[in-house]
Amino acid sequence: MNTFSGLSLVLDRAAERRDEVEWVTARANSEQARFLVLDAEQQALAIPDGDALRWLDAAERESLLPELPVTLLGVTEQNAFFLLNAGDQGDAVAGALGARRLPLREAGLRLPAHEAGLFAYAKGLAHWQREMRHCHACGGALQLVASGHRAQCMGCGKLHFPRTDAAVIVIVEHDGACLLGRQANWPPGRYSTLAGFVEPGESLEDAVRREVAEEAGVRVDQVQYHSSQPWPLPASLMVGFTATAQGRAIQLRDGELEEARWFTPAQITAGLADGSFATPPKLSVSYRLLAHWLSERGGLDLDALIARRR
Repeated sequence: MNTFSGLSLVLDRAAERRDEVEWVTARANSEQARFLVLDAEQQALAIPDGDALRWLDAAERESLLPELPVTLLGVTEQNAFFLLNAGDQGDAVAGALGARRLPLREAGLRLPAHEAGLFAYAKGLAHWQREMRHCHACGGALQLVASGHRAQCMGCGKLHFPRTDAAVIVIVEHDGACLLGRQANWPPGRYSTLAGFVEPGESLEDAVRREVAEEAGVRVDQVQYHSSQPWPLPASLMVGFTATAQGRAIQLRDGELEEARWFTPAQITAGLADGSFATPPKLSVSYRLLAHWLSERGGLDLDALIARRR
């Protein structure tokens, strides 16, 4: 399962109850309440070693952030989870609790899956809440409603909803090799699958074909869905695909990539062994796409190849 994914297996977002002020308030004041605090840089508070989030209970929230509005994240059989978008107050809270600040990328590698997913969910909402200050219809001030999941204009009454920007990411293959590219600012030897945002009036499959053609000049025909991953850095959803190319001719067109190359499983194995090839970050769906392709085409375990190199 991709990092930050699978939250629905453990959390009921209770979307139908977000407007029930009494119900939400009762849970926020209960012993089961747990509050995730994000600071001004949208880092979460974690225990000192960084391996778990430092949740506030209702008493700690009342003591440290009593005036701050709460955003309902959802409920389980044991707990009700909330976001506290603390901003500049996050420093004081971290100091009072002896907590560590944890960025989302690091959290994806260190936290238990459900906590990483809750952090990603909260960060996406927190970013939208901070960005949505004025109505794009009339310019009026916005007020958060529906327990932080909607913003209503105080002037014209228009409702604004959280936004997620869809992006496609794809591993392209042709006759036993996969197409990978690298950007100039990446660490030496790192290659990754190609990706880009979906444009208006475009299907996901058409976005795959366009992005691969724009970045590498390669024409793609067959496109198949693989998996998706929330990527609130700050507000994206990565939709992963596999695709088959019509040929191998590469022509860098839009300046996004410094280089694009075809790699066989044997070349990737050798590059990992001698240090000339580096994978995308393990928390990304790009890594999962590469791991899936190596397993399907070469019978290789990417995690094991990396561990062997160490």
